[in-house]
Amino acid sequence: MSDINGAQALIRTLVACGVDTCFANPGTSEMHFVAALDTVPEMRGVLGLFEGVATGAADGYARLAERPAVTLLHLGPGLGNGLANLHNARKARVPMINVVGDHATYHKQYDAQLESDIETVAHNVSPGWVRTSQYTAELGRDAAEAVAAARTPPGQVATLILPADVSWSPGGDVATPVEPPARSTVPADTIDAVAKAVRSGEPVGLLVGGAALRQRGLMAAARIAAAVQARLLCETFPARLERGAGLPAVERLAYLGEFALGQMAGLRHLVLVDAKAPVSFFAYPDKPSYLVPEGCEVHVLATGGDDVAGALEDLAEAIGAAADGAAVQPASRPALPTGELTPDAIAQAVGALLPEGAVVADEANTSGLTAPLHTAGASRHDWLCLTGGAIGQGLPVATGAAVARPDRKVIALQADGSALYTFQALWTQAREALDVVTVLYNNRSYAILNMELNRVGAEPPGPKARSLLDLSDPNIDFVSMARGLGVPATRATTAAELSDQLARALVEPGPALIEAMVPGFG
Repeated sequence: MSDINGAQALIRTLVACGVDTCFANPGTSEMHFVAALDTVPEMRGVLGLFEGVATGAADGYARLAERPAVTLLHLGPGLGNGLANLHNARKARVPMINVVGDHATYHKQYDAQLESDIETVAHNVSPGWVRTSQYTAELGRDAAEAVAAARTPPGQVATLILPADVSWSPGGDVATPVEPPARSTVPADTIDAVAKAVRSGEPVGLLVGGAALRQRGLMAAARIAAAVQARLLCETFPARLERGAGLPAVERLAYLGEFALGQMAGLRHLVLVDAKAPVSFFAYPDKPSYLVPEGCEVHVLATGGDDVAGALEDLAEAIGAAADGAAVQPASRPALPTGELTPDAIAQAVGALLPEGAVVADEANTSGLTAPLHTAGASRHDWLCLTGGAIGQGLPVATGAAVARPDRKVIALQADGSALYTFQALWTQAREALDVVTVLYNNRSYAILNMELNRVGAEPPGPKARSLLDLSDPNIDFVSMARGLGVPATRATTAAELSDQLARALVEPGPALIEAMVPGFG
């Protein structure tokens, strides 16, 4: 029997499989995993003060590193606390391994206070792979298979449930990595069928997402769009979009269904490339849920498990698109703003100052509507969005992105209401000395809900309704909160102050927060 315990075998197997970062919020059942970290120096442990920070950070890490991290969560309640950002990770289709501690196998029969059905909860965010390890000798193998499952294209959350006695018992075995399947080549007859549709002479739209939103896929998509005068759109909230000067500009599908319908009006063919047919985010009275225009035929070129960029290149060749036909965004930047501090002024400042290779984690919500416009011609950068729609992602995703790429400046555009879900992420940024600059839009309101209150056809709001969407009384002091968590913070009340503070923060190492006082909504 091996003299290493299950936890040591698990961590050594993860490292052998290329997983070397653990975002953790552990408890008693996970203490042998925690202790084992000191026996495997290759594994980095990053503490989050709330499970939603750990899961969101693992999501951001995967988006930039293009490989999984592991989370360490405490029993069913710990998994429950991390569910919102695990939902976002599932929708973003990123690779991630959750290790969720459980009671010792012999202890479960007593229904202790923290006993719960972890597998049932986990299946909501790990529908493709959930396993409870029953034997220490098999734990390494389970870990290797979890990593392979997480890395199976396009990526998924894999959850490994770890009973405490399986973790602490001797007899662990370090397993050989399991190679995940490769992406599939799109068949020639699919390419030919889509080529026929886009050459029909009828109005065509390309809706691209996922793996199509990197340079190679975007260049091929832009060649196709130029060759047949197609409308080039991308999904509303992409997990990662490469953009900036020298890359094709792609228009994001609007959040509001009626605007999205306007973007696709008149199309007779819609080609989906690692994207789903568009639907409304919510149901609204007298508004459609399915947003493909009437009379428009939908064609699927490639899905998430396919070689998406290769399929786009094959389609470009099939229609005879010019090799140099892709239209790219010219370099341009707005001037630094002056005057009143508005959300648009902040967007101008970000566009004027965005450094080369920056990563933008965007959870600005209603306040960030013009940010993509003003940053389109900036230096090359990545844009990370709230893919699953569950708020509280922005600060953790920025944290994970900074862990994955310490060589790149990360800018978090963060709404005030959703910041409060996972504000503890700032402590992790301070502890790890991460290069993250947060611009926090403080309009003292759940602004998007003020908008939605009108859109759903509810009664005109009275004082009780308005109070549930208001973040004043008392006002929240984000500068003091950030400083209390170890992050230097300033407050901007004019566009000039914001520009000056952002310029300083972008050249100084380590985390910083700027509280931008913008006009309220509603």
